[in-house]
Amino acid sequence: MSSSPTLPSPGQWPPRRPSKRSKLRNGTFIIPATGERSRRVLTLRTNSSGLSSQTDGTRSRSLSGLTTFPYEQTSFSDRFSHLARQTREKCAWILRWLDSPVGHGVLKCTLAYTLGSLATFWAPISDWLGRPDGKHVVATLTVYFHPARSAGSMIEAVLIAIVAVVYAQIVSILSMATSVLVGGQWHCVPLAHALVLAVFIGGGFGFIGWVKQRMGNPLVDVGSTLASLAIIGVVTKETAVLTGVFSNQKIIQILKMFFLGVSATTAVNLLVWRVSARSLLRDTMTKSSTSLGHMLALITSGFLSGSEEDVTSGQFAAASAAYNQVYPQMIKNLRESKFERYLLGQEKLYQLDRAVVRSMERLAQSIGGLRSAANTQFALLRESMMQGSGMMSPAASLYSPVLQRTLSNTLKSGKGFGILSAIDEASDESNEDERGRVKDRRRSDATTASIPFRNSSDIFELFINLLGPSMKSLAYTLSEVLRDPPFGTAPDYEITINDHFRQSLTDALSLFNGARADALQELYKHIELDRTRSASIQADFEEVAAACGHFSFSLQAFGEEMQKYLDVLDDLKFANEHRLRSWHWMKWWGNRRGYNNRKITLPFDHAERETLIKPIKKSQMPRGIADSMVQRRDTYAWSAVPGTNKVIATLSQRLLRVLRKVARDDIRFGLKVGAGAAFWAMFAFIPQTKDTYQHWRGEWGLLSFMIVCSMTVGASNTTGWARFMGTVAGISASGFNWTISQGSALALIPLGAMVAFWAFVVIVAWGKAPLGRITLLAYNVSTLYAYSLSQKVDDDDDDEGGSNPIIGEILLHRFVAVTAGILWGLIICRLVWPISARKKFKEGLSMLYLQMGLIWKRGPLAILLRSDCSRSYLRSGEQAALQKYAARLDALRGSATNEFELRGPFPAEQSARLMGCAHRLLDAFYAMSLVTQRKGSLTEGERALLMYTADERAQLCERICHVFQVLASSLMLEYPLTDAVPSVDRTRDRLLAKIFQFRKEHNPSVVLDYSSSNAGSGSIGSSGMGFGGLLGKLSHLNVEERDYALLYAYALVTGQVSEELKVVAKEIEGLFGVLDEDALLLQ
Repeated sequence: MSSSPTLPSPGQWPPRRPSKRSKLRNGTFIIPATGERSRRVLTLRTNSSGLSSQTDGTRSRSLSGLTTFPYEQTSFSDRFSHLARQTREKCAWILRWLDSPVGHGVLKCTLAYTLGSLATFWAPISDWLGRPDGKHVVATLTVYFHPARSAGSMIEAVLIAIVAVVYAQIVSILSMATSVLVGGQWHCVPLAHALVLAVFIGGGFGFIGWVKQRMGNPLVDVGSTLASLAIIGVVTKETAVLTGVFSNQKIIQILKMFFLGVSATTAVNLLVWRVSARSLLRDTMTKSSTSLGHMLALITSGFLSGSEEDVTSGQFAAASAAYNQVYPQMIKNLRESKFERYLLGQEKLYQLDRAVVRSMERLAQSIGGLRSAANTQFALLRESMMQGSGMMSPAASLYSPVLQRTLSNTLKSGKGFGILSAIDEASDESNEDERGRVKDRRRSDATTASIPFRNSSDIFELFINLLGPSMKSLAYTLSEVLRDPPFGTAPDYEITINDHFRQSLTDALSLFNGARADALQELYKHIELDRTRSASIQADFEEVAAACGHFSFSLQAFGEEMQKYLDVLDDLKFANEHRLRSWHWMKWWGNRRGYNNRKITLPFDHAERETLIKPIKKSQMPRGIADSMVQRRDTYAWSAVPGTNKVIATLSQRLLRVLRKVARDDIRFGLKVGAGAAFWAMFAFIPQTKDTYQHWRGEWGLLSFMIVCSMTVGASNTTGWARFMGTVAGISASGFNWTISQGSALALIPLGAMVAFWAFVVIVAWGKAPLGRITLLAYNVSTLYAYSLSQKVDDDDDDEGGSNPIIGEILLHRFVAVTAGILWGLIICRLVWPISARKKFKEGLSMLYLQMGLIWKRGPLAILLRSDCSRSYLRSGEQAALQKYAARLDALRGSATNEFELRGPFPAEQSARLMGCAHRLLDAFYAMSLVTQRKGSLTEGERALLMYTADERAQLCERICHVFQVLASSLMLEYPLTDAVPSVDRTRDRLLAKIFQFRKEHNPSVVLDYSSSNAGSGSIGSSGMGFGGLLGKLSHLNVEERDYALLYAYALVTGQVSEELKVVAKEIEGLFGVLDEDALLLQ
């Protein structure tokens, strides 16, 4: 045997081994539905691509037939027939769309709006509401709380509407009482107006803004608009507050309108095509499970074939996109189903539904870890190919065998490097004689593979030949369980989980674990056969073997998570069959401890979770710089300067803490909303401007201001533009309908229904709720208001025609008022304590990177020694919290694209790539946690290795944390990086060299050669122990090849983290530049 492998020519790459890798034999797999064992042909690939191509082809043919009809070569009858056929097809498509869930939602909204408009057009209802105008609010209520939602969402909407109206009535009554007392009784009218402006308008609207930001719920935003509308209608529009007269006429009318509007939309929601959030939840659960099954199958198929084609294919991208699209819907449906479950007394079922969702989240995290492990294989195979092509040369240094290896390209993505051939399933081997010879064949394959390894891909071929059938069989069982719908069909979605799944999965894991142990034993045994290979090649082989074990560990971890998933489904099925109703949530006087005692203990719950991790709410915006950092920044000066006055220091710190609380984003947002509303409403109380305010309908400008004001500047810009475009569309439709109808109610009702239909298409089908809502609101305050004037309602203003409304004046007043309110809202959001989504995204991303660095500094392997394998470096719930935080950053990134700055547009593409790096880093973190969690205890050899490499691992953790901190600081300060960012690769290479040194010192066959060539070296390693003493210390250890797998897996994940950090640094350099030694900074 030669000391180094013979490199094949580039034309012969990849090298072929006589292991029959291209014909992977069938392993024994478990049929999930029956629990039977079989050895027939199976495949992990799906036929979705063929179905997609077929659909695309049919669509292309259809479009081709519609667009290339040869009119000039046909008769008139043929062209008429073709046009009639096209018309029938379009009508059939429209009917199918109307019969779809989205079409049902649009029709329901149109019906509810039409019923709401009857409060204005139908005399009996209009008379019941009283003489004051503003009856269009009933129709507006059906728009804002539209019925195209689930029953659970409707329950939540009604509760929020009740709270909003009650709050508005309290503010209205108190404002009138203050005006009567101070202005009427004490005859201090200016003081009364000042109190109303400061307390009830400034404070009332400020509180609405604070709640709107604090909750971060779209329905709460709608409720805040309703509350603002009700307060404006009483405080600034009516004369009761202005003249100091207490009148309950408008208050009673608002309550009546609220009752009619909410009753109409609720009745339509529950009686017409009712949609249950419980059914939607189970439908999204099924879709999520199917997507996870597809991703699992494709990742495993890619690992077995040694090619990234499966992972980068359109099928995998479609499955991943489907899960990313369904997951937010699943979380939304879970929240809405809570209201339905609690109302029906099914609290336990909701807790189990939530447990299923959480289990799916953990499965998705495991999928990320599995993909990270597969990427490790792809990277090592690419490196092996580069070595085989002569692009890399191994080092020959004994102490640093891998220091000269070029690792910068190890983990970069690449396509077209299919190192191993794709798997071709062998023929059926189901006869009994063949089954009895499985172990003999495995030994035969191992003997065949006794030819010395020439490169890293040979090790993969041997591993796949040994464990590939079992790995493929387990992946098939897991993916089939996930693809099988756990729930039945609509509308009941009964739980149909197969009773055999649990036992089938247990048997499949048992088979895989046994085969995995045998395969790794054979693999490491074969690596030990040839000790004459060079040091760097031996290190490469160790890395490859660790990558094989890493992926198999990850697949085993996914199977164990699947067991917990099936356990929760079984519990849900049992609870669903034995329903016990309870309404413990109504016992508001009970203590929290009683509720916690009734909570269900889940298979993946940990007792220490609540005390370790504070969950991150999805509705909460990232706050940027952590409070602990701000607190230290506020107090270090008092601690650093000696001899400070203790009294002054204490008072200063207390005052600073109060100011810090006031300076919180939510409080500042409420303050500026209240101040802006008070400043606008001020013109309704000043005698010189009161008439102008009423003439130009300033109340609608105030409402526009409240709608436009959003937490970030980008969100305000988006809402303001939608408000403007919706107003233009609404008043245009209003002018057209009023002109052709001549103010007739019989004509306005169907015309209004047509406008509502298209507006709800925008809201429900297109997902542009602000644009559609504002369109109908502008239509209501124009058309319905004009009709109310024609009915001689009580309105003090005759400047718009009175009983003969002048539609042009009405439209002009609405447009001017709304436009002015939009501009005022944008000015307040932009100039007064602006909250920039760009800044929030920058600070949040910096905190995320810094947090990941601190987590890695804990030491993924060091904590195993400290806790005796009882704890993981990634605490329970921490991964989910980090991912939720990253999801909020993605939402902020979307808002930041709508912010304009003189420095230029927001770098959306670079920010998307930075977030992609963050997600891949989180996957790598979770993959490392899977490796450490699988260790029930450390072997003697593993413990010795961890202690021997403690210094190098500590330095590597500190270096990674340092790089994370450098990148986070550069992002936070927007400073350019220097060209001397610390490298992680060299520190990682020293760790690999230390592992190799341990192997040399522990292996007696190498010790003699080593000692003769290094006589008199003095000391070795970090302990400073002489060679003889170190050999005596290590000679009694029983170190096996598999003991190195833990450290090599750690090195592989560290390599992934290192490469992602390089990508982040490259993106930051592209954004902020690079400082070199010639840069002049002192000016």
